[in-house]
Parts: sequence; structure tokens; C-alpha cells
Amino acid sequence: MLNFFHSPGEPIARCDQGILDPNCHVDTRKFHAGIGSLDLLRGLRVSRQKRRPLSLSVRLPSNLTPAFCNVEHYLQRLEHEIDLVGCHLHPEQRVEQFQLGGGTPSIGHLQRLMGHLRSRFRFLEHDGGDFGIEVDLHHTDWSTMGALREQGFNHVSIGVPDIDSDCGMSVACYQNPAPINSLIDAARTFGYRSVNVDLGFGHGWQTPESFALKLQTIIELEPDRLTVFDYARPPRRYRSMIGDTGRALCSQDDKAAMRRICFEDLNAAGYHYIGLGQFVRPDDDLAIAQERGRLRRTCEGFTRHGYCDHIGLGVGAISQIDDLYTQNAEVIEHYQQQLDCDQLPTCRGWRFEEGEQIRHMVMERLACDQELDIRAIERRYGLMFHRYFSSVWPVLEQLNRDGLIELSERFISILPAGRQEVDAICSLFEKESGSARH
Repeated sequence: MLNFFHSPGEPIARCDQGILDPNCHVDTRKFHAGIGSLDLLRGLRVSRQKRRPLSLSVRLPSNLTPAFCNVEHYLQRLEHEIDLVGCHLHPEQRVEQFQLGGGTPSIGHLQRLMGHLRSRFRFLEHDGGDFGIEVDLHHTDWSTMGALREQGFNHVSIGVPDIDSDCGMSVACYQNPAPINSLIDAARTFGYRSVNVDLGFGHGWQTPESFALKLQTIIELEPDRLTVFDYARPPRRYRSMIGDTGRALCSQDDKAAMRRICFEDLNAAGYHYIGLGQFVRPDDDLAIAQERGRLRRTCEGFTRHGYCDHIGLGVGAISQIDDLYTQNAEVIEHYQQQLDCDQLPTCRGWRFEEGEQIRHMVMERLACDQELDIRAIERRYGLMFHRYFSSVWPVLEQLNRDGLIELSERFISILPAGRQEVDAICSLFEKESGSARH
């Protein structure tokens, strides 16, 4: 197993610890309270002046279900935030991408929310945009899928977290595929552009054999995309239900075996690994965008709409405008209190510095294009690449000898043998930088 991340005095970071956290599109550990609502307001005004297209995301609490007693209160605050943000943007700024994540609202609440959003923002019509929603397997049926499609959603992500049981290591613990199959059939019938299925690995009761069985069951359903995640670092919408249970994780050897099975079986089934746990079919929009050099990575993950200003709404939501990141309060009471005072609920954020911009650009282009034009980076930032990243260059040379990348003075290309390590290869540049300039 690769250990090319090791440097003296630091622990070895191993690739067999699982696919990178799907929420690490932006490192929130860098966020600080020095960034607040005034910074976001300035960013919104710049967006308005330039009239750039928008990408919106709305975060709902994980317990936002019809039984959630405060759903009305939350939606009232969310609508107020929509109004506060919307008045600082231009009516002609079109929404090309929209993502609704978190809890599953009732159809009535969803219709209310979407109606309010459309009263403030100009959504592309006739399936011109990419509008996705996360749904809970246990709160979604055919009628719900039809109602979501009527609201304009054309991408759906089906959450199927494993349910722990008393059967220990038995391979019978995997999910019954019938409900998933039913929702995928519904999505096909109603004309969704893509269907994503989440797949977790690393529970203490899982074995490589049980994981392989579940994976094959999912592959047979032929979803367009799969998001694979490590239960040690689950996506945000699973953290409350997984983190509160204190479930044991499997051994590192078993986890490495599950990860290897994942890549082998999905590659054999024709799926293409983009990165950050995302597998897609070759004809998927994201795969086509990558092939054409138009794939980008934002705070919401891989997208065809990286040129848009990203506005996050709701508890814990993240916004990204140019080099500015802001995040809303993650505690619902604090979120609501700010809005009750007619203030945006921004609680912290982060702004790129020059060195961080360079590292971000290198990692994004290498991840999205599977190659990096070194000369383009040097011209853009006025540096000598192999000197600026002098501590990384010997590691890249070793990866070149190992057949994982192709390295020259002009390009870094990730070879087929290195595709499953693309996340780890990109992360080499995260902290390393120098100061060599022309």
C-alpha cells in the first residue's frame, strides 16, 4: 500500500483509510469568526454588479420531517434569509444549479419553499439547469418522486445508510434492494437526468464479503452515480444518525479490502472514478464535463457550473464567491436568533491568500482534469513550479517511477494505475509551497 505521504516527524497517511471525506470540498478547519455577514454582503454586491450566474444550495436540518414540531418556525426563518440574500442580488442573475439537502420535507412544505425561492430568484426553466435533491429511502415513494419532478428537480441522490443489527458479521445484513430499485424505476419513469446512490463501508459488523454482496446488488440496479463514503467520516446528512450511536468500525485491513473491492467492481461495471468518493457512468454529465475540461470543484463538490457564484441557505450552509467562503451558524437556535434580529446568520468564514490560491488551483485542475498544465500555472502566478513545490517534486518523481503518474517539465498526468489514488495525489499540494518566482 502506498505510503508516499510520509515525511520525517509526521505520521504516515495511508490510502487504505478510505476514500476522502465527501465533505472536504473546502477545509472548514480554516474557517474563523473574523469573517462575518458584512463580508458576505460585500460578496453579494460584487456578484450583483457582475451579474454572474448563481448556484444555490439549501440545507435543511436532518430531523426536518413531518413529525418535526418546529418545521414551521424553521421555514419561516429560512424564507427570511432568502429575502435578505435575494434583495442584494440582481433579478437577472439566473440560477443554473440548485441543491436541496438534509432532511426530507413534506410535499406541502417543499412546494412552499420552492415557491418562495422562485419569487426571489430566476431559475432556468425547461430542465435548463441542474437541480438536485437528497431523499431518504424510508420517506420517499413513487408519488413523492413525481411531485419532486414537478418542482423541477432532475437529479436525485438516494440515501441508503446501513442499519446495524444483531447479526454480527453475517452477510445477510445488507439492505434489501427492492425499495432502492423502486425509487430508481420511478426516477427513470419521471425523466430524472441522473440517479445517485450512497454507499457506506467500514462498520464494525461489515466484512469484505458482505460489502461485496451489497455492492453487486447496487451495481445491478444501474444507478448513474455512486457516492462511496467511509463511515469514519460520513457525509453531513448521516452524521447525526451515525455519530450518536457509537458504532464500532471495522479493522483497517477489512476497510482496505472493501475499498479495493469498490474500485475493482465499479471499474469492471464501467464506472469512472472522478474523485472524493464519486463514481459515474461514462455518459454522465460529470464524466462528459471532465472529458471536455469543464469540470470544476466547489464547496458543493464536482460540478459543471464552477463559474457560478455559490450561495448557501439554511443552517450550516456554505457560500463561495470568488476567494471568499462563509458559513451559516450550525446550531439551529443560533441560526434562528440571528434572523430574528434581521441579520444574516453568517458565523464564520475564510478568504484565500495568494499561496492558498495557487495550491487550490493546482489541486482542482489535477483532480478535475486528471492532469495539470505546469506551464499554465507558472504563467498565471509567475513562479517556477518545481521550485515552488520543491518538497513535493521528489515525491512526484517517485510516483512517476511507480507508474502512477506521468511527470515532465510541462505536465503532470495521472495514469490509469493512479486513478484510485487521485485524492491522495492532489492532497500532496495542500500544505506544501515555496516562494520561488521568475
